[in-house]
Amino acid sequence: MLAGDWYLADDPEIAADLLRGAEVCDRFNSSPADDPTGRRALLAELLGGLGEGVEIRPPLRVDFGRYVTVGRGTFVNFGAVFLDVAPITIGEDVQIGPNVQLLTPIHPLEAERRRAKWEAARPITIGDNVWLGGGVIVCPGVTIGENTVVGAGAVVTRDLPANVLAVGNPARVIREL
Repeated sequence: MLAGDWYLADDPEIAADLLRGAEVCDRFNSSPADDPTGRRALLAELLGGLGEGVEIRPPLRVDFGRYVTVGRGTFVNFGAVFLDVAPITIGEDVQIGPNVQLLTPIHPLEAERRRAKWEAARPITIGDNVWLGGGVIVCPGVTIGENTVVGAGAVVTRDLPANVLAVGNPARVIREL
């Protein structure tokens, strides 16, 4: 799965791991706002890596959680969806707007293989000091370079270099920063 190979999504081991992620995520999402220490402990249990000073506002949705790494000083606003079938690496001092989706899974184009529940995934990497505006969708296998800004509602289907502003669907670079 993590290597990007095709696998069956309804495998019992995968299902158990998904259930663990969902349970910890639910506890985080229902945790009281006045308990930042408890929330951080739940995020540390859920995620594969959690830097100092990270703030993630619930609700958060993940597949597994353990394949998400979030760097120091990063802020994630309400409604984030991190489908971490492959690793998701979020750098330091990243700002993620509300309702952003980081989607690593890919599905076959052939209907029969989809019905059989075949799936694969490609990792996503978000560089340091990136800003993803509200509603941004990052597709499987994408890397976004450091200091890049992605405008609200953009759909990122290809890698973006460092130090650019990208907008639209599909996202395209409109200028250097």
